[in-house]
Amino acid sequence: MQVEGAIALVTGANGGLGRYYVEGLRSLGAAKIYAAARKLNALTDLVNLDPDRIVPVQLDIVDEAAVQQAALRYQDVNLLVNNAGVGLNQGLIAANDLSAARAEMDVNYFGTLIMCRAFAPILQQNGGGAIVNMLSMVARVNLPFNGSYGASKAAVLALTQAVRAELAAQQTLVVGVLPATIDIGMGKGFPDPKVSPEEVVRDALQAVIDETEEVYPGEQAKQLNAQFLQDPKVVEKMVASFLPA
Repeated sequence: MQVEGAIALVTGANGGLGRYYVEGLRSLGAAKIYAAARKLNALTDLVNLDPDRIVPVQLDIVDEAAVQQAALRYQDVNLLVNNAGVGLNQGLIAANDLSAARAEMDVNYFGTLIMCRAFAPILQQNGGGAIVNMLSMVARVNLPFNGSYGASKAAVLALTQAVRAELAAQQTLVVGVLPATIDIGMGKGFPDPKVSPEEVVRDALQAVIDETEEVYPGEQAKQLNAQFLQDPKVVEKMVASFLPA
């Protein structure tokens, strides 16, 4: 699928990686970019970059009624970027309660599912199009001190595989993006090596163009994936050592 001329909708566009997705789509010649966030005023600076092409959208992805209304309103979308997510840096047993685990599953898994369900018919009527789901290498091997986040991303990986199968008949490409540590947000405090947000977006959008179903931006993710395919238990034990003292 060509990104040039595409009509894209990016969730979580107000900050973090979402802003880079909007800028990446813009640089590749997307005809229109719906930039979605829970608060419209958080999008002002982003829209000002290119008000002719960037359209602000107020949207909470866990609000099914609001997402359905968005799908009815934005019938021209042919590229959906499910970027919105939350990571609360909690363990599974170590957490004081289940609030972080529930919030991460609600946004990361159910929010992504709600978006896919709402926009699948829109993509079909527009020729198939593509869905990009932002995942993480912790979807394949959990980082225990952030265990509930990893569990939610593992759920999104399973979702991505199932949605890909269900939408194959309507010729919708479903891309899973699995970076390791991104040099942005909470990732800035992690040790190197890290991948830049620009590289993550560049690789993700190139995967859309090349019709590649999974992409591992950055050397860290590529090496981890290669090691995981060779011996997943070795990688699990290595990552399991990254626990607070």
